[in-house]
Amino acid sequence: MRRYLRVVVLCLACGFCSLLYAFSQLAVSLEEGAGGSGGKPQAAAASWLAGGGRGAGRGAGSAGPAAHPGRSDRYSLKMQPVERVHLAVVACGERLEETLTMLKSALIFSIKPLQFHIFAEDQLHDSFKAILNSWSFLQTFNYSLYPITFPSENAAEWKKLFKPCASQRLFLPLILKEVDSLLYVDTDILFLRPVDDIWSLLKKFNSTQIAAMAPEHEEPRIGWYNRFARHPYYGKTGVNSGVMLMNMTRMRRKYFKNDMTTVRLRWGDILMPLLKKYKLNITWGDQDLLNIIFFHNPESLFVFPCQWNYRPDHCIYGSNCQEAEEEGIFILHGNRGVYHDDKQPAFRAIYEALRNCSFEDDNIHSLLKPLELELQKTVHTYCGKIYKIFIKQLTKSIQDRYDRPPKER
Repeated sequence: MRRYLRVVVLCLACGFCSLLYAFSQLAVSLEEGAGGSGGKPQAAAASWLAGGGRGAGRGAGSAGPAAHPGRSDRYSLKMQPVERVHLAVVACGERLEETLTMLKSALIFSIKPLQFHIFAEDQLHDSFKAILNSWSFLQTFNYSLYPITFPSENAAEWKKLFKPCASQRLFLPLILKEVDSLLYVDTDILFLRPVDDIWSLLKKFNSTQIAAMAPEHEEPRIGWYNRFARHPYYGKTGVNSGVMLMNMTRMRRKYFKNDMTTVRLRWGDILMPLLKKYKLNITWGDQDLLNIIFFHNPESLFVFPCQWNYRPDHCIYGSNCQEAEEEGIFILHGNRGVYHDDKQPAFRAIYEALRNCSFEDDNIHSLLKPLELELQKTVHTYCGKIYKIFIKQLTKSIQDRYDRPPKER
């Protein structure tokens, strides 16, 4: 009899505990359901952090999907972290407008949230903040502003190496120590496809590759490195560093072969010795140093096709980027100053269209018609003959953007 009583008591106790658990879960559900009105709101607008973010950052702002007014802290802690694409640029002198146009082109088409790392001279910081703050309603990007910084003992030599501040890109793996992968671009870059597309090339790296760039030329007969270089360079025609995708974790860990010592050197230790050895022989500054590094370490470089870094060189002397003709132009690189003169009207027309467009849907969509009319005027030139490629690619990118759900635009 006592055994039966114990069983009955045990069953009652279990039932009571189950009831308590059910009530507690109901209470939690009701609390989370009411979080929209009772939770602590998070800031939606960009905020400036004095002293600036991580590393050498001077200022930072945010306008990303993580900012959701009205959601409780308890709920936000349960949200899955959003993967961000990290994009870096170095802006000095008169490059403010170019840089902002590049950032705008990235924002128009990209899918994943973007993290901008902007290295700029101090006098440009306030202007960057003012413009980027006005874009905060997009809620699709964060950004950090950094000063221009070089190793103190050789700062003057690095700054005058090529164009002002250009060699800053060499030190990004050492400054952005907490960033795993990064896409560096020059200020005169325009994205005609989502940044996500070139970012996805990181997954194609093999175990030895640490960075990706496009060839400097496809046609050796007009190549610069193979005709004029007085230093080692990668491959048959060298590589162009205007668009450089980097696995910076691998770059920081790797020991590089070189022609200065039999001892392999890390990234932070190889740059200055290379500059001292070759400074009288290099013409294109930091790009030449990168060519020298990857000449000795060719297994470390992933080479992507020319449509990821399409330049006037691909059409001035005839069309020599077959991939662009077949698949479209993904990233436009307006070097030689072609966005600001009349030498290549097709490049200038694309730049001005993106510079002048608004983030309002109707304005973005309506840029195609006047752009097409403008590009048709350039059909008599080699670069003008590809205007249909420009239009086709822009049309596809804009259509892709509108086909996405509103929350992904």
